[in-house]
Amino acid sequence: MDNFIFAMMVFAFVGAVTPGPVNLLATSTAVQQGSIQAFKHVLGASFAYAGVVYLSGSMLSTVSDKLPMLESSMQLVGSGFLIWLAYKIASAPVGNIEMEQRTTSGWVTGALAQLLNPKAWLVAMSGVSVYVVGQMNPLQWLWTFTFISLGACLIGVGVWALLGKLLAAYLSQPNKQRIFNRAMAIILVMSVSMMWL
Repeated sequence: MDNFIFAMMVFAFVGAVTPGPVNLLATSTAVQQGSIQAFKHVLGASFAYAGVVYLSGSMLSTVSDKLPMLESSMQLVGSGFLIWLAYKIASAPVGNIEMEQRTTSGWVTGALAQLLNPKAWLVAMSGVSVYVVGQMNPLQWLWTFTFISLGACLIGVGVWALLGKLLAAYLSQPNKQRIFNRAMAIILVMSVSMMWL
């Protein structure tokens, strides 16, 4: 395997599997809403991230002079959305986990969380600047990096959803669910606040 592609794969996987808002939401979705909604969340987040990577690469050269303003706006909107999601997680009703599978769409939440996630945009732009910009055929490398990022995100976010599914049996008691929901909400708010420090 080409060293350049291998380096691209490692970068994409590390960016996808490290703790972040989308991954924490995947775990929480699996616990609260079950496997089907968690799978939708993983798909929504992964395809949205592939879109973020492609869009970042397509627009990086034209918006490079406006990047600081764009980054700040994305961080404000994304942080507000993620704090709202943290509130929804912390205040989620506890009880029978199976009943909550019908209430929300993991696909929409996963996609929106990823599209509004400043970490996703920053990781995508970083990867594009390293693995696409300045290459001999940048469009070919952009597509390669986009597909590698899609696969890495499916695996990375999927790992977090699996972790949530494994915890679902343990969290069948309402008091344990409540503690878990609040802990996940606190971690999500902490991850948002770390972007601002």
